[in-house]
Amino acid sequence: MDIASFVTSFLTSFIIFVVLVLVFTWLSRRPGNAPVYYPNVLLRGLDPWEGRGRGTRSPVGWIQQAIAASEANVVAAGGVDAAVYLVFLSSAARSTSDVKPEEFAVLVRDVPIPPPDQSIKDSVDSYFRALHPDTFYKAMVVTDIKKADKIFQEIEGHKQKIAHAEAVYAESKTANKPEGTKPTHKTGFLGLIGKKVDTIEYCNEKIKELLPKLEEEQKNTLSEKQQRAAIVVFNSRAAAASASQTLHAQMFDKWTVTEAPEPREIIWSNLPVKIYDRNTRRSVIYFIVFLTVFFYLIPISAISAVTTLEKLRQKLPFLKVVVDQPIVKTVLQAYLPQLALIVFLALLPALLVFVSKSEGIPSQSHVVRAASGKYFYFIVFNVFLGITISSTLFSALKTIVDNPPGIIEMLGSSLPGSATFFLTFVALKFFVGYGLELSRLVPLIIFHLKKKYLCKTEDEVRAAWTPGDLGYNTRVPSDMLIVTIVLCYSAIAPLIIPFGVAYFALGWLIAKNQVLRVYVPSYESNGRMWPHMHTRIIAALMIYQATMIGVIGLKKFVYSPILVPLIPISLIFAYTCHTRFYPAFAKTPLEVASQELKETPNMGAIYTAYIPPCLKPEKLEDVEVFEDAQSRTTSRAPSF
Repeated sequence: MDIASFVTSFLTSFIIFVVLVLVFTWLSRRPGNAPVYYPNVLLRGLDPWEGRGRGTRSPVGWIQQAIAASEANVVAAGGVDAAVYLVFLSSAARSTSDVKPEEFAVLVRDVPIPPPDQSIKDSVDSYFRALHPDTFYKAMVVTDIKKADKIFQEIEGHKQKIAHAEAVYAESKTANKPEGTKPTHKTGFLGLIGKKVDTIEYCNEKIKELLPKLEEEQKNTLSEKQQRAAIVVFNSRAAAASASQTLHAQMFDKWTVTEAPEPREIIWSNLPVKIYDRNTRRSVIYFIVFLTVFFYLIPISAISAVTTLEKLRQKLPFLKVVVDQPIVKTVLQAYLPQLALIVFLALLPALLVFVSKSEGIPSQSHVVRAASGKYFYFIVFNVFLGITISSTLFSALKTIVDNPPGIIEMLGSSLPGSATFFLTFVALKFFVGYGLELSRLVPLIIFHLKKKYLCKTEDEVRAAWTPGDLGYNTRVPSDMLIVTIVLCYSAIAPLIIPFGVAYFALGWLIAKNQVLRVYVPSYESNGRMWPHMHTRIIAALMIYQATMIGVIGLKKFVYSPILVPLIPISLIFAYTCHTRFYPAFAKTPLEVASQELKETPNMGAIYTAYIPPCLKPEKLEDVEVFEDAQSRTTSRAPSF
C-alpha cells in the first residue's frame, strides 16, 4: 500500500469537504440562494427559515435538523421512495389514506383486435363491464398522441415566448422612452436568418393558426388512432388491486392486466407494445448490455493501466518537467486514476436509461430500476473486478507470458495492491462527492447565470431552479458498488471498513437533508426500489464471500473449505426473501387497499388525471365528451 499517496488523498479530500461545508453554511443563509438550497420547501409553500432563524451561523445546524426529522417528514417531502432509500419501511407504508389515482386504476395491455363495428374503447368497456359489473367505472384507451402532442408543445412554446417578450417589452419602457421597444426575432434557422417579425404579434398569430389544428387532431386521435392498451378505472381501491392480480384471459398474450403507474410517470409510447415485442426487445437489450459490460472492460482496463504516473511519464515524456515536482507528483498519484474513472463512468447512465426505455417498460420508475440494475452489474464487473484484475494483469503481463501457471499465485499476492486505489476511491466519493452534493455550487452558479441573463418571467425563474429528483438510477448503483468494495476489501485491507461506515453515515445525513429541502420527487413508486436494493446487497454479499474464500484459500489456510457453505446459505436466504417479502412491494395487498380513505374520491378527477395534457379537456364536465369521442356505439351491454 502506498501510504504517502493515500494520506495525501485523505487529507486533501477532508480539507475540501470542510471547505465545502463552510461554503454551504454561508451560502444557504443568503435569501437570494433559497431556490437552490430549499426548492422542495418553497414548492410546499413553507418558509425555509421558519423556527431556526436565517442568521444562525452553526455549520452543523443542518445535521441536527436532519437527525430530528421523522420518517413522516421524509415521506411528506420526498415520498415513500426517498424514505425507502434512507431506511427500510414496512409494506404497510405502501398505501396511505390519501386518494391517489393509480390506486383506483389498472393498466391493460395486449387488447385483442375488436369486431369491425366496435372501437377498441367499446371492446374494453364491454369486456370489463362484464367481468366487473359492480366495480367498473370507466376506461380510457391509449392513443397515438405524437402529432397532437407536437402541436400542443408548439402552442405552449409560443405562449412562453409571448410571456418572455412581454416582460422584455415592459423592461424597455423608461421615463425617456415610455413607448418602449417591442422585441423582434427572425423566423429562420435558430432565429439567425429569415424575415424579422414582431415576436408578440407573430406568436399570437401562430397560436391562432395552431389551435384549430390541435382541435381537429384531438378528434382524429381519439377516434382514429386508438391503440391496443387502456387505463381502466374502478370505483374502489380494493377492486383495482383485485383486478390487477387476477388472470383475465385464458391466453397469455391477451388482456394483460397490471397495476397502473402514477399518471405523471407513464411512458405513453410504450403502452401499446405487444407482449411478443416486449420479450424480444428485452432479450435484445440484455444482449446489448452484456456486450457493453464486456467490451467496456477494455477502456476501463486501459484507464487503470495508463493513468498511473509512471505510465504517463513513459507515454508523454514532455510532462516530466511538471509531474516530477514533489507536490504535483504526490497529488497526481493520489487522485489521477480515481478522477479518470469517475469521469469515464459518468457517460454511461444516460445510455442505460435509453436502452431500458426501449424494452417497452410502461413507467419511468420501472425504467429507473431497470437502468439501475444494469448499471450496478456493469460497475461491479468493470470497476471492482476490472480495476482489481486489470491492474494486476497489466503490471505483470511479462510474468504471465513467461510463466502462465503462476497467474493464480501472482493474483493472490497482488490483489491487495489495489486496496490503495479503492481506499482513495471511497474517500474521494464521500468527502468530495458529498461535499459537492451539499454545497450545490454547480447548480448555484447555473441558477444565477440563468436568472441574470436568460430569465424574464416567474415561470422561467422557477424552471431555472427546479432541482429534479434524487437520481436513483445512478445513486443506488454507486452505493451498492461501495457496499461491494467495502465488503470484499474488508478481508484484504480492513482499514477500508471505517471508511465504508463513514461513507454511509455521512451519505444518510446529506441525503436526508437534500430530500427534506432540495429534491422534488418526479414520481412515486411506493418503495418498489427496496427489493431491487436488497437483491443487489445480497449479490454484493456473495461476491464478498467468494473473494474471502479465494483470498484465504490462496493463503493455504487448512480450514478454508468450511467457508464454502456460506454461498448456498446466502442463495437460500435470497430465495426466501424473494418469495415471502418481495410480492408485497410488487402488488398492493388487499388488506392495505381496503383501508378507509380520508375523503370520498372524486372519480371524475381520477379519470382525468390519466388524460395526456395534449388531449385534456379544459373543464371537468367535458370528460364525458372526451370519453364518447373514443366510442363508435352507444351500447353499454357487457360482452366478451
